[in-house]
Amino acid sequence: MAEQHRVHPVDVESPPPSAPEAPPSLLQPEKAGATAPATHLNPVRKRRSRCCTCLCWSLLAIVILIVVIAVLYLVFRPKIPKYSVDRLAVSSFAVDDNATVAVTFNVTVTARNPNRRIGIYYQGRNDLSAWYTDERLCTGSFPAFYHGHRNTTVLHVLLAGEAKIGSELLTELQQQTGTIPLAVRGDVPVRVKLGKLKLWKVTFKVRCSLVVNSLSAGGDVSIRSSSCKFKLKL
Repeated sequence: MAEQHRVHPVDVESPPPSAPEAPPSLLQPEKAGATAPATHLNPVRKRRSRCCTCLCWSLLAIVILIVVIAVLYLVFRPKIPKYSVDRLAVSSFAVDDNATVAVTFNVTVTARNPNRRIGIYYQGRNDLSAWYTDERLCTGSFPAFYHGHRNTTVLHVLLAGEAKIGSELLTELQQQTGTIPLAVRGDVPVRVKLGKLKLWKVTFKVRCSLVVNSLSAGGDVSIRSSSCKFKLKL
């Protein structure tokens, strides 16, 4: 018998695992002259930087303004002008059938400027008026003039006009004797002069409260009390 050959299984070694391929970008050589991508600043940081700069300049401007005002105050020592209504003469006071009152007042006002180095230029085109309660009786104008240092000026102001005040208010006005409340209000544009420097135009708001004994035309009107307040409107 022929000898039978036995086939014995032989282990064939498996090839070793191949290494992972590198990305194409790593395999390609760097191009000559290639530059790294530019880095951009964050827009939020830019805005913050600008805001900080603006804030610093604003604070600096405020500090400089405060210092300038303080220096001017120490140098000029500004004081508020004083006003008083010293006399009120009734030239006419007539009432028609429609409860319309025609009034003419001659008002004497004393203006005092207590400042040593500050002058005041009173401008024209101002508004001056006399009131009874909430009704304006007549109007006029504060004269234009220059108020010098430590100067007292007496002004004569003419107020005239007509007002329809209603029957009830007219009866109240006619029945009052001895204590009649009136108000004189004025918005007067002025320019302040500091030494030789003339500043911009501002407005003096003057409010005077009066109590007179009568409004009879041609009679002797006595001012029982008078007080004036002053405000500066920029």
